[in-house]
Amino acid sequence: MMTMAGIEWCLIQLVVVVLLVSVRPEYIEYDTKGRVVDGKLNVHLVPHSHDDVGWLKTVDQYYVGSNNSIRGACVQNVLDSVISALLEDENRKFIYVEIAFFQRWWRQQSPKLKAKVRDLVNSGQLEFINGGMTMHDEATPHYMDLIDQTTLGHQFIRKEFGQIPRVGWQIDPFGHSAVQAYLVGAELGFDSLFFARIDYQDRAKRKIDKTLEVIWRGSKSLGSTSQIFTGIFSRHYDPPDGFVFEINDVSEPIQDDILLFDYNVRERVNDFVAAAVAQANVTRTNHIMWLMGTDFRYQYANSWFRQMDKFIHYVNLDGRVNALYSTPSIYTDAKYAASQSWPLKTDDFFPYADHPNAYWTGYFTSRPAFKGYVRAMSGYYLAARQLEFFYGRSNGGPNTDKLGDALALAQHHDAVSGTERQHVAADYAKRLHIGYKESEKVIAASLAFLISKQGNKDTEFQLCPLLNISYCPQSETILPSEKSLVVVIYNPLGWKRKEVVRIPVSLDNVIVKDFHGEVVESQLIPVADAFLSIRNEYAKAYLGETSAVSNKYWLAFIVSVPPLGFSTYTVSVSKDTGASTSVSSVYSVQGNRNETVEVGQGSLKLLYSADGGTLRYTNRRRSVSAAAEQSYGYYKGNDGTDVDPQASGAYVFRPNGTSSIKLEGKSSLTVMKGPLLDEVHQQLNSYIYQITRVYKGKEHVEVEFAIGPIPTNDGIGKEIITQITTTMKTNKTFYTDSNGRDFIKRIRDYRADWDLEVNQPIAGNYYPLNLGIYVEDDSKELSVLVDRSVGGSSLVDGQIELMLHRRLLHDDVRGVGEVLNETVCTSDGCRGLTIQGKYFLRIDPLGEGARWRRIVGQEIYSPLLLAFTAEDTDDWMNSHVPVSSGIDSSYSLPDNVAIITLQELDSGEVLLRLAHLFEVGEDVSLSTMATVELKRLFPEKKVSKVTETSLSANQERSEMEKKRLAWKVEGLSEDEPKPLRGGPVDPAKLVVELGPMEIRTFLIELKVIQMYHAS
Repeated sequence: MMTMAGIEWCLIQLVVVVLLVSVRPEYIEYDTKGRVVDGKLNVHLVPHSHDDVGWLKTVDQYYVGSNNSIRGACVQNVLDSVISALLEDENRKFIYVEIAFFQRWWRQQSPKLKAKVRDLVNSGQLEFINGGMTMHDEATPHYMDLIDQTTLGHQFIRKEFGQIPRVGWQIDPFGHSAVQAYLVGAELGFDSLFFARIDYQDRAKRKIDKTLEVIWRGSKSLGSTSQIFTGIFSRHYDPPDGFVFEINDVSEPIQDDILLFDYNVRERVNDFVAAAVAQANVTRTNHIMWLMGTDFRYQYANSWFRQMDKFIHYVNLDGRVNALYSTPSIYTDAKYAASQSWPLKTDDFFPYADHPNAYWTGYFTSRPAFKGYVRAMSGYYLAARQLEFFYGRSNGGPNTDKLGDALALAQHHDAVSGTERQHVAADYAKRLHIGYKESEKVIAASLAFLISKQGNKDTEFQLCPLLNISYCPQSETILPSEKSLVVVIYNPLGWKRKEVVRIPVSLDNVIVKDFHGEVVESQLIPVADAFLSIRNEYAKAYLGETSAVSNKYWLAFIVSVPPLGFSTYTVSVSKDTGASTSVSSVYSVQGNRNETVEVGQGSLKLLYSADGGTLRYTNRRRSVSAAAEQSYGYYKGNDGTDVDPQASGAYVFRPNGTSSIKLEGKSSLTVMKGPLLDEVHQQLNSYIYQITRVYKGKEHVEVEFAIGPIPTNDGIGKEIITQITTTMKTNKTFYTDSNGRDFIKRIRDYRADWDLEVNQPIAGNYYPLNLGIYVEDDSKELSVLVDRSVGGSSLVDGQIELMLHRRLLHDDVRGVGEVLNETVCTSDGCRGLTIQGKYFLRIDPLGEGARWRRIVGQEIYSPLLLAFTAEDTDDWMNSHVPVSSGIDSSYSLPDNVAIITLQELDSGEVLLRLAHLFEVGEDVSLSTMATVELKRLFPEKKVSKVTETSLSANQERSEMEKKRLAWKVEGLSEDEPKPLRGGPVDPAKLVVELGPMEIRTFLIELKVIQMYHAS
C-alpha cells in the first residue's frame, strides 16, 4: 500500500511532466558581445592553454600527442580545436604564448586556413602574448639567451602577422627576476607583465594589502624609464574552483535546457558572482581577470567556449557583475584607464616557496652538466653569428639557425632549470649538439675564407668541443716533422685579449710560435689522473670510442687576439731541445698547518698550509691581503619521511643536516709550477678533485673541480657545496646577479616586502647565480664568478657558498614524477654523473671589485674560440692572413661596453646590440656614459641606414616610446630625476651613446666596400 509521502512524490512528478510537455524546445542564441561596463565589476575571461615546450615529454611528443602513457597531451589538437572554435563566434578570444609550438603548427596549414588565422589575429580574437619561442625560466638563463629566444619568436610573429606582442606572460616560472621586468619586459615595449608563482607568505600579505598589482622597477640604473605594470594572480594560473571545463573535469556545467533535469542557471550564476566578488576584494579597481585554462587545455575547445558563452550570457542578464571575453591587453588598458596609483616594487621575487618547508631553490643547480652545456653553447652561438656575418649568411647552406632554435627551447622553464625528465633533457642536449655541428661548419668556412688572401676556402678547420675533458684528437695527433698544428684563435669580444690558452698534447718536445715565427712562451702541465679517467669514460660514453693517442700534457701558451678578430699560432715538434716548451715542476707536500706552500708568479700569491685547509690571499699590486679557507661539504637531501613529507628533489631544496667533507687518508697537496701558471691539486675524497690555478698575468684565482659520481649507497641523497670562508664582517649582507646583469642586495633571513617567517634558514637564503656573488666589509670585497647557473648564498658572515652538484633519491612531488639521479652508461654499466666546472674568485679593495666582475665575467661567457688544422707552416703562413680584426685595427670598444649581438638577418640587414656592462654608481670611472663609433665597427663598409629598435627588433624604438603607458606610482613625484640614457644617433656622426645598464638595439643597412679588414 502506497504511503502519503509516496503519493505526494508522484503528484510532483506528474506536475513536472505536464510542465515539460507544455514547453517547446528552442535554440538559444547566447549574447557573447560582452564589453567593459563602467560602474560594474568587470570579469575579464581570458581563455588560454599553458603548453610546456618539453617537461614530462619532449617538445615534439607534446606537439603530436605521442608517448601518452606519460600524459595525454597534444598541442596540435589544442590549436586545431581553438581555431575552429574561434571561427564559430567572432566574440570569442584566445591567447597563445609558446611560438615554438605555434610555428610547428603553422608550417602544416593550408594557405586558405592561414588566411583565416591571419584574420583572427588582426581582429584581436587570437592574440600572441609574451611571444617568445618558449616561456623561459627566470632563474637559470643568461640574459643574452632570454633576448635571443624572445627575438626569434617576435620576428616570426612580425613576419607572418605584422603584430607586436604587448604583454609579458610568465605564469609558470618558479620565481621572477628583475631582468624579466625591465629588460625582457619594458625594453620589449610590453605594457604589462603577469605571473602566478610568488612566495606563499608574500602572496598572503599582498592579498590583504591589495598589492597584487604593482609598478615594478627592476633596474636601479634605468629606473622609471624601464618600469612595467605587473599583475600577480591571486591564485594559480587556472580558473576559480568550479570553473574548469576540459572534458573529464569535474566542474558543473551550466545546464540551461528546461527539458532536461538539473537545470542550474541561477545556481551557477550565483557561484560566478560569489567567486568574482571574492577576487575583487583582494585587488584594486573594478576589473579582475580570470584565467580560463591551465596546462594543455582546449584539446576539445568547445567544452570550454560553450560554457563561457553561457556564463557571459546569463551573468550579464543577471546584471550584478559584467562578464566578457578578454585578453591581458584589454585588461591592461582597463587598468590604465582607471587612473589608479599603484604600489612600487623593486628588486625581484626570489626565492619562491609554496609551503613552509618547500623552497624552490634546488633547481638553481639541478642538472649542472646540462646547465654548463647550455651556457657554453650560448657563448658559441654569439661567436658563430659574428663569423657568419663576416663570411656572409647562407639561407640554403649551413647556418646558425638550428643552434638558435635549440638554445631557444633550452631556455624553457623546465629545460635549463633542470626540472625535466631525463629523456627530455637528453632531447634538449641532442638538439643543441645538432645545432653545434651545423654552426661548426659555418665557423670553419668563415675562418677559412677570412684567413685566405685569395678569399677562397682551401683550409679545412676542425674544432674540439670536448676540450673541457682534455679530448682533442686534432692537437693530440703526432704530426710528421714537415707539418705543424695551426691554431687559429678567434676573439668574440670588442677589446683586445691577452690570455693563456690550453690544449692537450701527447709529446713533451713541442714548441709554439706566433704568426711572426717568434717563439711564444709556453708551459707543459701533466694531466691529472683524475681528469684522464673522466676523459676516457666520457669519450667512450658519448662517442663510443677512445683516442688512439693518449694525451699526457696540457700545453699552455700566451696568445694575443685583436677585438672581433683572430690570431694564428703554430705548434710543432721541437728540433732544438733547448728551445722546447718548459715542463712544469711537480712536487707533493704532506704535512700539518705549521708548514706552508706559496704559489703565484705575479702580483697574486696564495700561501697554503700544507694540509690544504687554510690559505692567505695576497695581491701586492692592489695592497690586499686576507686569510681564507676553502672547503667542501654536502647537505643530506630530506627524504620526506618526517612530520612534513616534503623531500628534496629537482625543484625543492630541503636539507636534512649538513656534513663536511674531510680529506680521505693523509692530507697532501700536489703543486705544479711553471713560467705561466701554478697549480695546486687536491684529491679531497673518492669523488671530489680540485685544481687551483694562479696565472702569472692575472689577479684572480681559478678553481676547477670534478665532482662525482656522488655515492648514494648509504641511502642518502647529497647536495654538494663549496664554501669560501674569510674573517670579513659582512653584516648578513651579500649581492647576487640577476640573469648576469644587475646585482641585487640580499640580507639573510630578510625580505623587503614582508616580515619573513623563517622556516628553512638554509634553502630560504639561496639565490640563483649566473654571473656571480660578492660580499663586502668596510675595507674589502670578496667576489666569486661562475661558469654556469648555480645556487649560492652567504649563510655566515664573511662566507660565500655555492651548490655545485646534486644527486637525490626521492621526488619532491612537484609534478616531474622522477628522481633527480643522473647517470652515465657505458658497456661496463651505469654510474652517477660526474661534472667538471670552474669558478673564479678575487679580493679587491672596497668599491673596486666591479671592474673585475664585469670585464672578466664577459670573458668567461665569451671564451676564445680555437680552430685547428695541420699544415706546412712556412708555405701556409705566407699564403694566408695570420691575424686580422673585424673592426678598425686601431679601435676597440671601451671597457664598459660589449657587443652582445652581431648578426646578419635573412633580409640582409644587420642586427647589432650594444650593452653597457656597469650599473649606476658601481665603478667610479666606468659607470658613466659610454660611446661606440659605428663607422669604426664597420670600417670597410658604408653605413647607409641605422634604425634603433625595441630589444627584439620588432618595432622602431621611437614608436615604442610613443605608445608607452605612463603609470602613476604611489608616493613618487612626477618630477623625479630621469636615469642616464644615450641620445639619438646622429646619421652623420654615427656615434652610439649608452648609459649604465643600457642595451641598445639597431637594424643597420650596410654597403659593402670590402668584406673584412686585415690589420
